[in-house]
Amino acid sequence: MAQHRPRPSGRPRRTPHGRGVVAALATVTLAAGLLGSVPSGATAPPTGASAGATGVRLAEAGAELLPYQDATLPTRRRVRDLLGRMTLAEKIGQMAQAERADVAADPTTITELGLGSVLSGGGSVPTPNTAEAWADTVDRFQQAALETRLGIPLIYGVDAVHGHGNLLGATVFPHNIGLGATRNPALLEEIGHITAIETRASGPQWNFAPCLCVARDDRWGRTYESFGEDPRLVESLATVIDGLQGEPGQLDQPDRVLATAKHFAGDGLTDWDTGEGDYTLDQGISRVNRREFRRLALSPYPAAIDRHHVGSVMPSFSSVDWTEDGIGNPLKMHAHEELLTDVLKGEMGFEGFVISDWRAIHQIPGDLATQVTASVNAGVDMFMEPGSGTEPAFRELITTLTQVVEDGRVTEERIDDAVSRILTAKFELGLFEKPLTDRSLIDTIGSPAHRAVARDAVAQSQVLLRNEGRTLPLSSHESRVYVAGSNADNIGNQAGGWTLTWQGGSSNVIPGDTVLDAIEAQATRPVTFSEDASARVPRGADGVVVVGETPYAEGFGDVGGPEWAYDPADNGVPRPEQTMRLSAADQEAVRTVCDRAATCTVLVVSGRPMVIEPDLLRRIDALVASWLPGSEGRGVSDVLFGRKPFTGRLPVSWPRSVEQEPINVGDADYDPLFRYGFGRRTRP
Repeated sequence: MAQHRPRPSGRPRRTPHGRGVVAALATVTLAAGLLGSVPSGATAPPTGASAGATGVRLAEAGAELLPYQDATLPTRRRVRDLLGRMTLAEKIGQMAQAERADVAADPTTITELGLGSVLSGGGSVPTPNTAEAWADTVDRFQQAALETRLGIPLIYGVDAVHGHGNLLGATVFPHNIGLGATRNPALLEEIGHITAIETRASGPQWNFAPCLCVARDDRWGRTYESFGEDPRLVESLATVIDGLQGEPGQLDQPDRVLATAKHFAGDGLTDWDTGEGDYTLDQGISRVNRREFRRLALSPYPAAIDRHHVGSVMPSFSSVDWTEDGIGNPLKMHAHEELLTDVLKGEMGFEGFVISDWRAIHQIPGDLATQVTASVNAGVDMFMEPGSGTEPAFRELITTLTQVVEDGRVTEERIDDAVSRILTAKFELGLFEKPLTDRSLIDTIGSPAHRAVARDAVAQSQVLLRNEGRTLPLSSHESRVYVAGSNADNIGNQAGGWTLTWQGGSSNVIPGDTVLDAIEAQATRPVTFSEDASARVPRGADGVVVVGETPYAEGFGDVGGPEWAYDPADNGVPRPEQTMRLSAADQEAVRTVCDRAATCTVLVVSGRPMVIEPDLLRRIDALVASWLPGSEGRGVSDVLFGRKPFTGRLPVSWPRSVEQEPINVGDADYDPLFRYGFGRRTRP
């Protein structure tokens, strides 16, 4: 998912023109579900104690259930019955998704328009940023949805891409590139399950993850969201979907969420300097023939659909320009009927629903009516339309989609197909029976048990690239340890993007341990820390230099792309340019420590390979790709000191220079510094 720069808050909100009344026959089961959905002892939403405060008016006793309210009936029948009762306005409302900030001041907008969904973008959080406040927020919006004529609940989405990273206190796992290094499908499923538990216990029932992109150019700022450069590796780790959703029929459980396979398709395949706007790669153009596109972009999706039953798919911002008919006529994925309808829904048999990316349809050429018509006819079912300017984009979407249906440019049959898919997911999530947050697992968020799994994932993700003289593992008893480098004691850098804010931040602080914390906890002799290596290196000390990147996310992480300066802590100052090269300060720290310490280990904390110049590499005894480990720095020290063995293998090729990019296994002139799949081993 992409986002734009923060916009001022506090803009005027529209007053609703009229609100539907919950039908008398529709209220009995909803009231029972609402009153029974908050576990004993949990904090109830701050909206009053009466059933009326939840937006449900109790009907007379003994009223019969309508078919769509009857949980004993098959989902298909319930969908068919509810769809038959809906007006065109109610159907189109289900296809619209607003952002939290757009409706927080006035949730009655949800009731007025019958919105089908709300999301939190990266960094869009309640105040305070606690699990309870999240659940209260989601439930307040849900109550507004239940005030509609038919009482259709909404679905709330969030980017929990490496754990529920928007929530302060959630378990923050390694980003996907590190998980790709583990080569461990069972671990991925366990991580998915923990992420689902922590996400749903705090309110959201829908996760915009996993990313099944195949990163083919490491200059791309989303490389760390990919499991690797080989589509077979990506396909093998789609087991995270099973952890998120559970087995078929388990979506209504309090430890499961709807998953999203993204970005369909080819976002990791875009060509250099074709990016949208001032991006160099992100949202760009994949110039490729259909055969290669199937191999490098589409191949992870059949398994995600057939084997893992993923419930939703998000198209890519990128375009495809088929080479069979020559270069020069790219088509945006959000308007690509061949791929979204013929291939995804037809050939692959995808029965879930397609959610657009953040205002992505506005990149389609033409006016809004043309954009909406092209995207819905291509196969988009729900539209992520956060506010923009004075007129909320979701209002404009609803007005425009209504008009193009009335004009005959979009058929009601297509609308019915889209809404049926959305309603199916809501029924399977159990939202009609228990629309409010089940908080029974809220105390497990960030628990020691969950963090232990994250710590193990970190250990398995570490890739040992160089180990001269068997430098690693270090002895925790024999030597002093000297630690330096920009990423040794910065948990914000360690967690990367999509952590508390969209782009992440060096100043962001989450519960957990930095690499320095972890080294200090495991070393029995004194540890000296000097970020710039200006302090004296003790005689005979083992040196550990932790270098790498500062946080970024899509677009702003592209090499040669724009520089981010818009997180509150940035104070308008642009972050360092992303270059895939170590900063001058980190290079100097490596030279200093490696020249003076008895042994020199360099840990690279980054979202992709970093260029290690020959002059530096000659000085380094042990080199480790630590990726973006997240909250559990002790997973790094576990392998550093031999508590666990190094087992990770490179999920991407490590280039000798930035100029080698793109470089991938199988290239005719393949000559990386470290090949795909490489990783030295140690014994515990």
